[in-house]
Parts: sequence; C-alpha cells; structure tokens
Amino acid sequence: MIDSAALVRIAEALERISPRPQPAPNFDVAGAFIWHTAPDRLDPVVNVSRVDLSLLVGINRARDILHENTVHFAKGLPANNALLWGARGMGKSSLVKAIHADVHAKHPLILVELSREDLPSVTALLRHLRAAQDRRFILFCDDLSFSHDDTHYKSLKAVLDGGIEGRPDNVIFYATSNRRHLMPRDMIENERSTAISPGEAVEEKVSLSDRFGLWLGFHPCTQDEYLAMIDGYCAAHGLVVEPASLRAQAIEWQATRGSRSGRVAWQFFTDLAARHGRVVSG
Repeated sequence: MIDSAALVRIAEALERISPRPQPAPNFDVAGAFIWHTAPDRLDPVVNVSRVDLSLLVGINRARDILHENTVHFAKGLPANNALLWGARGMGKSSLVKAIHADVHAKHPLILVELSREDLPSVTALLRHLRAAQDRRFILFCDDLSFSHDDTHYKSLKAVLDGGIEGRPDNVIFYATSNRRHLMPRDMIENERSTAISPGEAVEEKVSLSDRFGLWLGFHPCTQDEYLAMIDGYCAAHGLVVEPASLRAQAIEWQATRGSRSGRVAWQFFTDLAARHGRVVSG
C-alpha cells in the first residue's frame, strides 16, 4: 500500500513533467500572430512581410471583392470565408496580407496564420479566439491542399462549419491554394473510377471548397500586367530607369524563367534594385 507521502511525491513529479498551461494571448501587442503547437501558443508578429495593396496589379476584381468582404467582417457585418486559388506567384497570399494591413488601419482586425500541418489543433486555436469576443480575427492558411490519403481536411471542417458550436462569430477563414478543389484532379478521377459509388467517394473532399462562400481565381498575367507591376515597384521605390531599357531587361528576365507572374516581377525588381544600389524589403 502506498503511503500519503509517496502519493504526494508522485503528484509533484507528474506536475513537473506535464506542460504548464499557456497564458491567454495578449492581442494588444501586435496585429498579427502565428499559431504554433507543442506547446499550443500564439506568437506575435510585429513586422509582417507584405507589400502595399496599391502594388498588386492585374488582380483588381479579386482585390475589390476580398477587400469589401473583409471590411464587412471588420465592421461586424455578415461575411464569407474565402478561397483564393489559381496560378502560382500571382499574389494570393500577398493580397490577404495587404488587405489585412489596409483594413486594420481603419478597423481593428487581427491576422492569425495557421499552417496546414497544424490543422488538427485548430479546435484549441478557435477556443482562444472565441474567448476574445472583443476582437475580430482573420484565420489564414497559406498553400492549402490535400492528398488522397490526407485526413487533415476533416479538421478544416471545424473552421468552415464549426461543428456543434458553430464557427465563432469573430473569426473568418481565408485560404490560398493552387487547386480549386484542394486536392489533385488525377486523384479525384482515380477515386471516382475505382469506387463502388463514384459520386460518394470524393464528395466529402471536393465539397470542402463548396464551404467557402467566396472563390477567387488567380490566372497567369499578361505581359502588359507583368510590366505594369515592375513599373509600380520602380515608382514606389523611387528607382528611375530608361523605359525602353527597363522593358527589354524585364522581358528577358521573364523569358529565362519561362513564366510571368507577380513573383517573377518582384524577383526581377529585386535584382534591378541591387544593380542600382537600392535597398528594398519584402
């Protein structure tokens, strides 16, 4: 029989090895946070890596729709979760961060970044956000997609539908993905072709994208849009280059990359600024 002193020692030992509960996050210290696990915590991000909204060229329709939706949410009005899908490097994540900065300047709004790998812990995260009813949060997951054997998509439903509690009224979810249906098309077709009930085999996974009220598509930019992006970067940073020379260099740069996008335009401008002795951030 274990005496009381031994029980006390066992209890003290268990307390020492068990993780201490994390303090409630202080949302006054920053306008953006990153969710981490092991242990679960929200780390503040004082300086968010982003570009100004005015520098995002060629995505005007998506910009205006998402901006209006975000303003509605920040004001406490009804708003939709949003899926930004499409071509790589066309400013999907940049748009989310730029709109947050623009709206946050007028209406307090906190951006919380959640990685796809941490989706299973989203219930704990939502508990923190739900408790801060005087705040409003954009929960942001960048580069979201799932493979055929990935079960993380089930955790995503806690964000989009909220389960029995419902999604917190003070939380909205924005995600970016290269895939419109969040999983590869060949996997969708493969499951349809091999399933006993083809329609039901992938309905649960494909229907994830249907749970987003806004679908905003991003497509490869034209050459004129690509050059306009570079002109905008030059103007914003006060870099003056002879127009014909700038155009020729920019076109040669994208030819070597085999593609045009906002990311390629920024990479060219970074190289251009360095060659002219200019320091830029981003």
